[in-house]
Amino acid sequence: MALTIEDIGHLLATRGINQYGREAVSQLEHALQCAQLAEQAGEDRATVVAALLHDLGHLLAPGGDTAQQDDLHQYVALPFLRGLLPDAVLAPIRMHVDAKRYLCATEPGYWATLSPASQHSLVLQGGPFTPPQALRFAAQPFAQEAVRVRRYDDHAKVSGLATPSLAHYLALLEAEAVERTAGVSAA
Repeated sequence: MALTIEDIGHLLATRGINQYGREAVSQLEHALQCAQLAEQAGEDRATVVAALLHDLGHLLAPGGDTAQQDDLHQYVALPFLRGLLPDAVLAPIRMHVDAKRYLCATEPGYWATLSPASQHSLVLQGGPFTPPQALRFAAQPFAQEAVRVRRYDDHAKVSGLATPSLAHYLALLEAEAVERTAGVSAA
């Protein structure tokens, strides 16, 4: 069953108030900070929406935030979003965990910049990529967008940071969904 924009807003506003794993922010604060960082960097609307929704799978998983285990959250939301959003949003969501594994394999010192919770989850997610895995990742469509979403994810853990409202980002989500629907209808 596909989620509606209202469903997504409700999930973020209700289940999103829970703490984001071992971080100092809630799931909602993390999502809003990610989207804000993407928007401030001049990302296109699809990448801003991907940044907002990259961890939605945590909110859909039974029991809420399961960041303590390898829950494959990057895949959980995809079936619920597939009818609503284009691949330009879905691919960075699906690939944001692999982007961390990629950056750990290809960027010296990246691992040391991760929060302790993110370092812990990396182990659960398979650790850094091997060189062949990193090459395969980088060759995929939307890999660079996923890497940028990953970087926003890494920095979106600031307690008390002011961000635009959830309504602001839901309007961008709605515009992205309408554009996808119009594109599908025209095809």
